[in-house]
Amino acid sequence: DFTRYKTASRAVRGIFARHTEHIEPLSLDEAYLDVTENLTGLPTATAVAEKIRAQIREELQLTASAGVASNKFLAKIASDWNKPDGLFVIRPERAQELIAPLSVGRIPGVGPVMEKKLSALGIGRIADLRATDPALLEQRFGRYGLRLHELSLGIDERPVSTDRERISVSAEDTFPEDLLLDDLEPHIRRMATRTWEAALKLKKPAHTVVLKLKTSDFRILTRSLTRPKPPESSDALAQIALDLRERVRLPPETRYRLVGVGLSGFERPEDRGPLQPELFAGIG
Repeated sequence: DFTRYKTASRAVRGIFARHTEHIEPLSLDEAYLDVTENLTGLPTATAVAEKIRAQIREELQLTASAGVASNKFLAKIASDWNKPDGLFVIRPERAQELIAPLSVGRIPGVGPVMEKKLSALGIGRIADLRATDPALLEQRFGRYGLRLHELSLGIDERPVSTDRERISVSAEDTFPEDLLLDDLEPHIRRMATRTWEAALKLKKPAHTVVLKLKTSDFRILTRSLTRPKPPESSDALAQIALDLRERVRLPPETRYRLVGVGLSGFERPEDRGPLQPELFAGIG
């Protein structure tokens, strides 16, 4: 139930905000928090984590796992340590000792392909990565190789960023009953309206429209269209999404349980041409 999922996510985010203004969301159910100076006067980061988990449990009847550490990489490792519903603290003086025996696959961003490449070099654990010559890692993997070596030492200088740039906005809904493709128009229009309202807050044109569908057997389909000229209204967005629906080639009796409409490909200031002089008229 994605609607309830988003509602719970907002409620959890509200609990975070009682403790710190420095919140970096990663997804609907995960975020980094910098509690070096917290808003509630609690003496330690561990106390803040315990309080947040207790408030989530008491107010939302949900469990939450937390990791406490001196940087984002170690905090991510710690948050996975005692799932579900756990709390783990990595103290700076024990960081290298604790992460050394872990698989390199535990490093965020190291997926199966990268893990296989590291394995070919005899690197299976973080301790192996730490013992590898950084020059070799840079030769094989460029700057990312040096980054991996830093992480193996527990070094991560990234700050908690509260202004992560949005790369997409979307809205989706799961139906009480599965519907045929021909029955989706009002739902597509409703999701387009919600997406358009969210996109207006960003005040940046978006060039790519995405239609997402999930069939009754949980198969996910996406269709997208990128145009030189962004849609200019909610109705225009809805019409593009409806046109994308025509590109679905499944049997007509296929039923769908979810529809979503999204926008991406937002313009950056450097992507735009020079402003015309008249656009400055009336600015005081």
